[in-house]
Amino acid sequence: MTTSEKALGNEAQDELAALNALEKEASEFNKDAEIDRILKAFRLDAYAVLNLQPGVPDSQIKIQYRKLSLLIHPDKTTNPSAPNAFDRLKKAQTELMDPKQRTHLDECISDARMLLIRERKLTVDSPEVKVPNKDFIESWRKKTVEVLVDAEARRRKQLKAQLQEEGREQRKQDEEVAERKRRREHEVKWEESREDRIGSWRDFKKGAGGVMAKGEGDGKQKKKKLKVLG
Repeated sequence: MTTSEKALGNEAQDELAALNALEKEASEFNKDAEIDRILKAFRLDAYAVLNLQPGVPDSQIKIQYRKLSLLIHPDKTTNPSAPNAFDRLKKAQTELMDPKQRTHLDECISDARMLLIRERKLTVDSPEVKVPNKDFIESWRKKTVEVLVDAEARRRKQLKAQLQEEGREQRKQDEEVAERKRRREHEVKWEESREDRIGSWRDFKKGAGGVMAKGEGDGKQKKKKLKVLG
């Protein structure tokens, strides 16, 4: 191989290395951008976290989750926020695959749409409702956040009330258990002291009998003869 051929070979290798470096840099940029998007997405809206539109089939949810999870997996990036983003992604996928949780989310999104329609004095047949423009979609998204926050606040309030009620019920049960325990302990102590009580009573009877006998002996006196009047 001539010197010029060697030079061309080295140049090609350098170009390939540069391209690989650019590709890696671009890949890392995409990962960082996706991690940032996930962390900024409203966490109560699983569709937003997964970057999906409401109403998509389960198969699309699975495909999207797999694609994003492979992209931002903590083992495939040095971004320190990757574990947190990965956990949120997994949580969002779990919520959408749960029929009850997904129904709740869909209802909140639908409620937000109806509230927005009323606020703007529109109907379901209005053009911007039938074919939502950018402004309507953005307002719908903001209204969805409000509805979800309100629903979450109510859920926490109900949970707090439930826990308080359970706490009161638990305290009541604990008090009943303590009272039964106290009664059992009292009954046991009462039975254990039974012989002592009987012995004390016997001693008392003996002492009382002796005193009475002595009193009867000392109190014996001759009867005085009654004088006959007249």
